[in-house]
Amino acid sequence: MAAEGGGKEMNEIKTQFTTREGVYKLLTHSEYSRPNRVPFNSQGSNPVKVSFVNVNDQSGNGDRICFNVGRELYFYIYKGVRKAADLSKPIDKRIYKGTQPTCHDFNHLTATAESVSLLVGFSAGQVQLIDPIKKETSKLFNEEVGILPVNYRLIDKSRVTCVKWVPGSESLFLVSHASGNMYLYNVEHTCGTTAPHYQLLKQGENYSVHTCKSKSTRNPLLKWTVGEGALNEFAFSPDGKFLACVSQDGFLRVFNFDAVELHGTMKSYFGGLLCVCWSPDGKYIVAGGEDDLVTVWSFLDCRVIARGHGHKSWVSVVAFDHYTTSVEESDPMEFSGSDEDFQDQMIHFGRDRANSTQSRLSKRNSTDSRPVSVTYRFGSVGQDTQLCLWDLTEDILFPHLPLSRTRTHTNVMNATSPPAGATIITNTSTGTTTTANNTNKTGSGGGIGSGIMDSAIATGVSKFATLSLHDRKERHHEKDHKRNHSMGHISSKSSDKLNLLTKAKTDPAKTLGTLLCPRMEDVPLLEPLICKKIAHERLTVLIFLEDCLVTACQEGFICTWARPGKVVSSF
Repeated sequence: MAAEGGGKEMNEIKTQFTTREGVYKLLTHSEYSRPNRVPFNSQGSNPVKVSFVNVNDQSGNGDRICFNVGRELYFYIYKGVRKAADLSKPIDKRIYKGTQPTCHDFNHLTATAESVSLLVGFSAGQVQLIDPIKKETSKLFNEEVGILPVNYRLIDKSRVTCVKWVPGSESLFLVSHASGNMYLYNVEHTCGTTAPHYQLLKQGENYSVHTCKSKSTRNPLLKWTVGEGALNEFAFSPDGKFLACVSQDGFLRVFNFDAVELHGTMKSYFGGLLCVCWSPDGKYIVAGGEDDLVTVWSFLDCRVIARGHGHKSWVSVVAFDHYTTSVEESDPMEFSGSDEDFQDQMIHFGRDRANSTQSRLSKRNSTDSRPVSVTYRFGSVGQDTQLCLWDLTEDILFPHLPLSRTRTHTNVMNATSPPAGATIITNTSTGTTTTANNTNKTGSGGGIGSGIMDSAIATGVSKFATLSLHDRKERHHEKDHKRNHSMGHISSKSSDKLNLLTKAKTDPAKTLGTLLCPRMEDVPLLEPLICKKIAHERLTVLIFLEDCLVTACQEGFICTWARPGKVVSSF
């Protein structure tokens, strides 16, 4: 899909782009695809996905890449910025009949140079555990049973939308389906030969969790039913304790995974949510979807703190860049601690690594008087074929504290004049000054982070869906939102919050203007640092690695973009 634009330059495919760190360059010799390098006819196919694993090979080239294109699944040595890709020698290649791979995930705990455990989800609902190094298929979960032509699946017959190993486990994995269900499996247990019988374990607002009732332990161990419509993606928090889910009903739901309890929720501005990711320290969640926006949600406060507008179509992937996210000393006079703590907090921008960034961020308490300046970098790609990079800075994260003397390139838009309580944001890259409305709305029971208010609102709302065409026409006579980012403002009275508390079923329009879905003018609206068209077809992958970032489009091309200063001369 070509990006919208009025000229040749707008539609030109970019091969490099510049940020404050320097120039990112596309390495054409590091492109991975099917061996024939012919663009894949993607019509009717599932999105191309990419998974990485490091097998700790003593040769120093331990990175492995897996990607699916149509009915095919490939497994290669990934040479990244070091050497050109050799597509003639895949370690493993599989072609499936009657179904297509939709997603996959490596177990990083058990990976060695001799063996890796790879889970693959399929469009027909099954999950396969394979070892592409040994070229073995060890197990099949949710497989068909019965005798033709009466074959059926005992657990779930809908498409697998996401599959991930449970963090820290060598045997547990979680699978989500287009049915809106999630299942917890153990690779060491069987699925049984009869349909599972479920027993209710826990139930909450628009979700329920069941255990599998059986004399002997069998799969699935748990069945989650979450929201309405497809459960499009989920992501574990960095510590593995919480689970963020995004669904076609437009809701982000965050659960305590072990306690199977709902922690908080957020509603998209429009349509379904398609993707989700966590910040390196687990304090923020970014979600994207059919409203063409990226939405930043605070895990600690359970509220939306910013939205980003740069895409012209649905956002398909969001991801934090652990290697560029930084913590910097902003005012030495504010620091109170030992010399060792001071040295530990001094990080040179661009030299961070994922583990060091996460540890330093985790040491920062949100109630501190801001001894350090935090900049989170995240990216997004979409069906508009564009890559956007965003910076989330202290001006957005801590709007009520005095602004730092050192600005960190945050672009913020606000179409209206600055209201009372607005924070003035300076864009150092252009020298312009804009405003972001950061006025917090408080209920009678406390501030916006009040757990009681959040719980009450979540409890009072039972059924949310995207606005129907009838509702939008009746209220605004606007055209249906497809891909042009037309966001109408729907009237909402001040008593909406009270209505949410008392009504069992609430009009979805009335979530607008509440903590679940603030109005556009109630939170800062970010502009991307860069927004570049980098493919001919919709983008489906964005992964940040130490030396590069990796993107993929629906034509089946996996591209490597070298970070500044990381291009190897041998190319």
